[in-house]
Amino acid sequence: MERRFTFGEVSDLYGAARPNYPDELFDDVVKAGSITTADTILEIGCGTGQATQNFARRGISVVALDPGPKLLRLAQEQLAEFRNVQFVESTFEAWQPVQSSFKMVVAAQAIHWVAPEFRFSKPASLLPQGGTLAVFGNVPKPVEPLKDKFADVYARFAPTLLGPPPEAWYLPNGPFAELLEESEDFASPVHKCYSWSRVHTASSYTDLLRTFSSHQMLEATQREALLDEISSIVAANGGQFELPYESHLYIAYRK
Repeated sequence: MERRFTFGEVSDLYGAARPNYPDELFDDVVKAGSITTADTILEIGCGTGQATQNFARRGISVVALDPGPKLLRLAQEQLAEFRNVQFVESTFEAWQPVQSSFKMVVAAQAIHWVAPEFRFSKPASLLPQGGTLAVFGNVPKPVEPLKDKFADVYARFAPTLLGPPPEAWYLPNGPFAELLEESEDFASPVHKCYSWSRVHTASSYTDLLRTFSSHQMLEATQREALLDEISSIVAANGGQFELPYESHLYIAYRK
């Protein structure tokens, strides 16, 4: 199974366990794109609609794509009150737009799943000159003293998952920033960072880990053994911990 299709296996957990994004980030995105309630934006990989809702409640119309039917069903249920959102079950690569142009294309923790040959060229084809691409993602920061304890568990149960988290793709020194800078379709991006934190219990943290494609791809007994060890470490260290995050936003305008 392709990794981006594993999220449907944990769709019930996804919306509750995955963190949202700072409200200030959405204010900055709307301002950067000069988006009004008269505009429609395109969202790539909406999942359960966390980012979608932040645009919808600002009165902005959204066409929200996701290839996961279970995720989309939850998104539709949770955003049923909003009549300004259209959900479409499709990958971004395969999607055939009904309208030819959007003022903004957004992707929340999703653009890394888009095939490289479509990642920038297709958003550019849907934007007018000066139109906005807004990409953002949450990156967790290491927690002392749990960092070393967690690393030991991964070394024993899932050594292939050691190293920087997949979310590090969105760091300023990560692959995405360089790829966007090199894009022939967009001008040099503007980057913003938002710092915040979330308190996790053993249960909420292992639920979060279950929503990661890297953990879903593990063999079931291997995954459960790893998560049991992680849970025991949290329980033995006060039962909860504060996990710091950085939300990284990139705004780029079509040339």
